[in-house]
Amino acid sequence: MAKSNLKLKEQKKKNNLKVVDDREIKTTAYSDINLKKWKEYDHVKTDTLWEFPARLKEGGHSNEYHGNYIPQIAQQIYERYTKKGDIVLDLFFGSGTSGIEAVNMERRCIGVELKDELAESVSQKFSPKQLVTDVNIICADSASEAAKEKIKARLDVMGRKEAQLLMLHPPYDDIIKFSDKKEDLSNCATTEEFYNLFEKVAKNGYDLLEKRRFACLIIGDSYKNSEVQPLGFMCMAKMMNLGFKLKGIIVKDIQGNERAKGKTANLWRYRALAGGFYIFKHEYVMVFQKA
Repeated sequence: MAKSNLKLKEQKKKNNLKVVDDREIKTTAYSDINLKKWKEYDHVKTDTLWEFPARLKEGGHSNEYHGNYIPQIAQQIYERYTKKGDIVLDLFFGSGTSGIEAVNMERRCIGVELKDELAESVSQKFSPKQLVTDVNIICADSASEAAKEKIKARLDVMGRKEAQLLMLHPPYDDIIKFSDKKEDLSNCATTEEFYNLFEKVAKNGYDLLEKRRFACLIIGDSYKNSEVQPLGFMCMAKMMNLGFKLKGIIVKDIQGNERAKGKTANLWRYRALAGGFYIFKHEYVMVFQKA
């Protein structure tokens, strides 16, 4: 019997399952979810259609910065793919959603932001202690080698060689101009240039991510020159070319999560009828795993 139990534990270890006590806990190597009590996690989504009635505003979150992703995405992704104490690497840090939710969920975060003034402003959302122990904000170009070296240095200080989760929420091409910096993806002269610059950022993320850990890409498509620009699927292809395995394509309803959209709804409906296109009411949450 003892030999049989040993063999069973060895098999579970091979399948990346951590078994503390066969009667109580069974987790994967990348999550704290107890699979022995999987029915208690009905709040964790496992389907490919996500609908949220409104943006979460509690827990330090706000909506003053146009283009930030909703905190509920971080909550879902963190619980599925990280453990407490893990480090989340966000290469488009923006208003700090990834960092705020990391603190709320007892994870840690390194965020890279291109704009000096935004990096300074976002740092005010965290306490001095949190900025030492839990959240590191780097002002740099995420596509650069300099940013990569700074991230490595921060990882070393935080006691890890690599991050355990990669979050990517890039600009949706040039739909919104976030700065006047040439390194900003929203300032690319062409959509093809946007794809190439995104790939450089994703490559840095791939190199800094621990093996067999996960990455999340949050992105929508755009409409330009009378046709849809499939930003989501093109960026997905870029990540797969880097070596990421695609684990899921989630469609997230963006209705109710945008600011001031209702004021121009009729205008967009007229344009859609006149131009033969459809109005975007979704974006993608794409999940990948590093081999």
